[in-house]
Amino acid sequence: MRHIVSFSGGKDSTAMLLKMIEENMQIDEIIFCDTGVEFPAMYEHIRKVEKYIERPITILKSKYTFEYLMFDYVKTKGKNKGKKGYSWPDFRVRWCTDFLKRRVWLQHMKRYKGIEVTEYHGIALDEAHRADKNNDGRNIKYPLIEWRMTEKQALAYCYSKGFDWNGLYKKFTRVSCYLCPLQRLGELEVIYKDYPDLWQKMKELDLRSIKQFGRTFRSDYSIQELEERFRRKEAQISMFSMF
Repeated sequence: MRHIVSFSGGKDSTAMLLKMIEENMQIDEIIFCDTGVEFPAMYEHIRKVEKYIERPITILKSKYTFEYLMFDYVKTKGKNKGKKGYSWPDFRVRWCTDFLKRRVWLQHMKRYKGIEVTEYHGIALDEAHRADKNNDGRNIKYPLIEWRMTEKQALAYCYSKGFDWNGLYKKFTRVSCYLCPLQRLGELEVIYKDYPDLWQKMKELDLRSIKQFGRTFRSDYSIQELEERFRRKEAQISMFSMF
């Protein structure tokens, strides 16, 4: 039997990993799937966790980059067979999760063929409904649900152990890929204000997407339109502060 921890680097999987070690639970491998588009602070967090637990974390990465999949990957089946690129992911087609996480994970797990494996995934009690979606026959356990640990409690537990992601959770509810179109407008505004280099990269990708696919970052906004919205808001706040 092999016990494999799925470690995203977020508060829930971090709390799960730290408490599993605290409880002296068997862990044979800890796996982080690097999308290549994480917040810089996330990579610092991964190194910090690795040093703290004094165990190696296996870092997996797809042979494809986010940008390559977005613009140059040639589809091999379906009605779009032969066409290049996916453009931005959305609610219907989350190709990023499929290529950069799921496929990478499943490919790595082939090395355990013929060996019984238990996977440990960090889903908190608040989102127990997500656990029901994993019905593909894999043996998956959800320690946070068993421990009745909520997302809020998971974050507090991580803070108590000295992990703060350089303040990311003070600004965002989720700290996965920085360029995800599914983020809330308020969180996109934080990227615009506090992470200009990341915002600039998003602008470049969006301009290319508009040119190649005629598709904007979101169905309701392009990155440029979001920037104009945020600038107008800044101007209004500045104007009112004068009175």
